[in-house]
Order: sequence, then C-alpha cells, then structure tokens
Amino acid sequence: MQQKHTGKKVPDRIRGVLTITAKGIGYLKTDTPKDKIEIAHQDLKTGLQGDFVEVQILGKMIGGARAKVHNILGRAKAGFTGELSMKDGEYVLIPTDPKMYAQIVIPKGELGKAKIGEKIFAAITEWKSMDERPQGSVIEVLGKPFEHNAEMRGIALERGFAEAFPKKVEAEARALYENYTIPKSGRKDFRDITTFTIDPFDAKDFDDAISIEPLKNGNYNIGVHIADVGHFVKVGSELDKEAFKRGTSVYLVDRTIPMLPEVLSNDLCSLKPDVDRLTFSALFTITPDGNVLDMWFGKSIIHSNKRFTYEEAQKILDDKKGLYYDELDTLNTIAKKLHHERHEQGSITLEQDEVKFILDAHGVPTDVYTKTRTDTHKLVEEWMLLANRKVAEHIGGTKNDKQKKKRVFVYRIHDLPDKGKVQDLAFFIKKLGYHLPLTQGVARARDINILLKQLEGKAERDTVQTAIIRSMAKAIYSTKNIGHFGLGFESYTHFTSPIRRYPDVAVHRLLFSYLHNIDPTQKALHEFEEISRFTSDREKSAQDAERASVKYKQVEYMGSRIGKEFEGLVTGVTEWGLYVEERKTKSEGMVRIRDIGDDFYVFDERALTLTGKKTKKRYRLGDRVTVRVKNADLGKRLIEYTLVK
Repeated sequence: MQQKHTGKKVPDRIRGVLTITAKGIGYLKTDTPKDKIEIAHQDLKTGLQGDFVEVQILGKMIGGARAKVHNILGRAKAGFTGELSMKDGEYVLIPTDPKMYAQIVIPKGELGKAKIGEKIFAAITEWKSMDERPQGSVIEVLGKPFEHNAEMRGIALERGFAEAFPKKVEAEARALYENYTIPKSGRKDFRDITTFTIDPFDAKDFDDAISIEPLKNGNYNIGVHIADVGHFVKVGSELDKEAFKRGTSVYLVDRTIPMLPEVLSNDLCSLKPDVDRLTFSALFTITPDGNVLDMWFGKSIIHSNKRFTYEEAQKILDDKKGLYYDELDTLNTIAKKLHHERHEQGSITLEQDEVKFILDAHGVPTDVYTKTRTDTHKLVEEWMLLANRKVAEHIGGTKNDKQKKKRVFVYRIHDLPDKGKVQDLAFFIKKLGYHLPLTQGVARARDINILLKQLEGKAERDTVQTAIIRSMAKAIYSTKNIGHFGLGFESYTHFTSPIRRYPDVAVHRLLFSYLHNIDPTQKALHEFEEISRFTSDREKSAQDAERASVKYKQVEYMGSRIGKEFEGLVTGVTEWGLYVEERKTKSEGMVRIRDIGDDFYVFDERALTLTGKKTKKRYRLGDRVTVRVKNADLGKRLIEYTLVK
C-alpha cells in the first residue's frame, strides 16, 4: 500500500491509499493530490489506515470531492496489537493504534491462552460492514502492556515482521551451514589482496568489504565486495520465499529483526574477518583523482584481514598512523573526490542526526546520544554509491547507450519533487530569511545545496532539512528507470546490501544473468515489477516500525522527566499549537495553544506562524524555545510540553 499507485479512473472511481484522522474521517492519497477526496466515517466500508482502496466519487465539495470506499484492494496491516478487555460480556481487543477506529471482538474459542489485561496481537477474521464490529483471532500473547519486550514485538508484528522464522526456513538455513564447502573454481580470487570491513560497533552482519591494491603506474584496483547471498538463497527455496515476504531487515531501538536466519546473516553470508567468504564484486581501476578507467563485475572469494568499527578506522585516520593507515587514507582521499564530483553534478547532501538510546536491563531508556557521521562513514558510503551506480549503468546504460536501457532490471528511483510542494517550500524558506530560486516551478539540486551550505551551524538547519525532505518524492524500487533526483544519478540501483534487502538479491541475480549473456524473459519483467512494488511497501513498513520504536522510547524517556526543562526547536505550527522537538533526544511534543496563555494567538496557515494579538509575539518554524515536560502518554505515544520562554 506504500508504493506509488496509478490513480486511474473507472469511470468515476479512483484508487489510492486511505488515511484516517483521529476523528475517524478518511482521505484518499493519490499520485496527483490536487484536491482533497474526503470519505465520511460511514462510507469507509471497513477501510483502515494505509489500506489501498478504490473509491467512488459522490459529489463535489469545497476544495475537493466527497467519496465512498467501493472496494478494498489491499490491507496495510496483517493484524493489530492492543489490550484484551471485557466489554458487555464479550472479549475485545482495544487497539494501540489510534487510527484503528473499531474494537475487535475476540470469540472465546479464538482466545488461545490470552488473559484479560494482557497485550496481544490479533488478526481480523471477519468484518462485513461498518454496522458491526470486526471479529478476530489471537495470534500471539505479547505480555503486559507497556512492558518493553511486549511493546517492541507488537510494533514489529503490526507491520508484518515476526522475529521467529518458520521451522522449514530454519532447517534449510541450518543444512546450508552444515554442508557448506568452498567452491574450487569459477570465482576471481581476492584472498591475497588487502581487504577489510568498516561497520558500526554493534553490527553482526557484514554485507560489504573493500579491498585496495596499488598499481605500479600510480593507480589502484579497488574492490567493493558484497556478500554472495544468491549463492545460498536459491529462487523458489523456503529461504527465498521468506526473504521476499520480509523484504528487508528491521532495526528497532533494541534489536534487529533480520531478513535471513542468523546462521546466514551473521555467519555464512557475513564477511567476517579471518575466514574465506563468497562475494559478488565490483572491481574498479581508478586514478588518485577518482577517475574510473576500467571495471569488472563477477563472482569472487575474499579473506577479510580486519573488521574495523567506524570509530577504530576514524582514530587511525585522525592519528595518521595505525593498522592499514595508508590504505584507509587512500580510500578516504579518493572518496572525498568522488563526493565532490557527485556534489558538483547535482547530488543533494542531506545529513540528519540519528538518535540512539542507552537502555537498562529492562529496556528503560537511561540516556540518549546522537550518532555522528565521520569521514569513515562517508568513505564507505561513497564506495557503495559508486558500486551501485556503476552496476546500474552497466545494465541500464547511459544516455548514449539506448539499447541497454531496454533490459529488465530493478532500479532505485527518486522522482522529481511535486511543483506545488516545492513552491510551498520556497515560500517557507523565504519567511525564514533565505532564498530558494525556482526554475519552471522546480528547485535545482545545486540551489538546494547552496541553501544547505548557508544553513550550516544555524538553529533552523534541521527544520529546513526536514522541510526539504518532505517536499520530495519517496525513493522506491522500479523496473522503469527515471533516474535518482536526490543523488543526481541517471541510473542507480541497490547492489550492496543483500543480507538485509531483498531487492539487492534480485539485482545480483539479474547482473549474474547478464554477465553470462542470459536475458530474462518478458514474464520475468512482471515478476521483477512485483518484487519492486512489494519490497517498496515492505521498506516503508520497516521504516514505520523503526520510527515507532524510537517514538515509544522518546515518550518513555520524557515520561520520567515530568516537570523538567529542556531546550527545543519549533518543528511545526498549527491552529491548535506548536510542535517542539527537544534538541538532544529529538523528542517531539505539542505545546497546546491554550497553554501558551499570555495572549490570544492567531494562526497564519501560509506563513506557518502563531502571532499574539496584543504582544505581537510570533512563533515560527525553527525558533529556539525552552519547554517544560507537562505529560507523556505512552498509550497514545504523545508528549505535551509547556513553554518556559
């Protein structure tokens, strides 16, 4: 339900994604959101938040149209979490999701071992009309409400991610591990070339490694070696079916829910040090200035010499000495040149801080820190971007190679921003005292980068970056290559993370076929279109789960700090109040307009400001404020602040 849908009319019917307000009113999201399409609660026909639906237009209204749900084409959720309660003599699930407007009746025979007061996960088994409540069946008992493990599992399950793998899948993975032998031929051997991985300190699955070999003429052979997941996960196997179903690994605040069983993701496929590992490689002959002279793609075998954490590698670069300093310095120097060239050609540089929580033994957040990006993060990123882009160009070609563009492939695409959203962005930025020029209603990447440069060190930087991101289309997977606006690439794909992303596995299979002169059939095109559509949806679900787990911990963290004061940034302005993000934890909460109290405030929708009638005091996006924690509601996932100054 999360991908771009066509929005075709049949004849007075439109397809799109349903959104539900807190009041139970529906709106339809389509590819061309010119007018609001509103659906009254009684006309939802059991449609829920995120469902892909077909609606029938009933008539026009101010600013849009009225409609009713005609058909539900796809459900966004497989089930719902909530507390089991007893109401009017019936067992009911009271949903955690505030957008789920109906309580789910659980017949006694569908309770399993669930008891009243427990948090459960249940699937809807029957729901015929809005006149009656949905019937459900308990799938899993999670534990006590607000218990850490129960809440994290619930967040994942609601979005279709289970921690446990089916027994058939585990058995297949175990058999691969126990019967594994190194192939004796058919692979390029990099085992004598200096090779290492650079990953987070807590990483367990190592998708990628980099090798470097100086050449006598001053150039380098630099290899980007990626775990050869396709060697183990065969098309049609139980492992393949489960990996496709999951689509991606999920990273919650306290755990990873992997796409593949750990015996593969953390061991057999993982590019661990001091062991031989099978890889799919992109080898670049490159000058010290970053000019790629030659490329080779193919199956390979490596032996990683060292597993670096980002921090270890960065210290070696900073100290200008240590294990593999020369290799790291060379890779970093060329990476900076690749970044500069990419930036000059229109790649937008957006860097947002990532919040990490420190949890105690019970999962309670005790502290928080911001994950900073260092040269070693950027080093790895540039080499992965190069490999992804060159693989895509090898298959899809460039503007000067039209024939290759007809090949079946899975691209990572990023459409141009919507003109209306860009115009609103330019207006908003003007109100902050900056300028974003538009050319025929579109902002050029170069001008966005100039703006971001001006914002360095400014309080409103994060707010503007968020506004820029919201104005843009979402990157998705597709067999139709329209380029990647954000990166400024004509062709781009995901090749470098097959342990945790299913599209990368598909890309490996396609690349291997083309390297052996095997062209996929037209039937395969439809299969890869479905892979692209489905994995784009799964990626969105994983992102939702990750954000939900962070939000839960932010509310929990602030819940133990009622009455304390924090520095914050205004991130939203509405007619009912201000949204303020606490600077350290990025915990966003609401300052209700009635709690400002010192004046009567008027909301300007276009300028996104609240202005006092008497004092003329004005609040706008990007303002720095001091707030006090008033309330934190874990059930509703809401934080309330009051203004101090």
